[in-house]
Amino acid sequence: MPNVRGCNLPDELLYDVENHTWYQELGDGTVRMGMTAVATALAGELVAFTPKKVGRSVKAGKSCATIESGKWVGPARSAANGEVVAVNDAMVDQPNLANQDPYDVGWMIVLAPEDWDTVKAGLTPGAEVAPKYEAKMDADAFDGCAAAAG
Repeated sequence: MPNVRGCNLPDELLYDVENHTWYQELGDGTVRMGMTAVATALAGELVAFTPKKVGRSVKAGKSCATIESGKWVGPARSAANGEVVAVNDAMVDQPNLANQDPYDVGWMIVLAPEDWDTVKAGLTPGAEVAPKYEAKMDADAFDGCAAAAG
């Protein structure tokens, strides 16, 4: 698993580095989406998670959820057009699950994406994500997950 400045980035996921999100293909044409460890470290302790409702359409580059922390309020942007088919109700009740484990219990939504193969080609596989995240962290002057926690 790549670890960039104390931030874990699992190999098996696909990443939208610019928007700090990850995608996991579920094998049935849907993808699970969440925030990276970098996103949760930048945001700090999450206090609210408001996803789009199941059945709602999402446009690529637009919000599929609103995230709120003590430092930040903003959208979680989807890389794909599609329909929300599941939301993580546990995150609605306890948003800081994403801080504790952004890749397992802290996922955000499941999306039935349109034209996934095209979208997937623009995402970065986990095994190749470290150099892109190093550059993004440099550009954003972010020292890393360990520094953010301390």
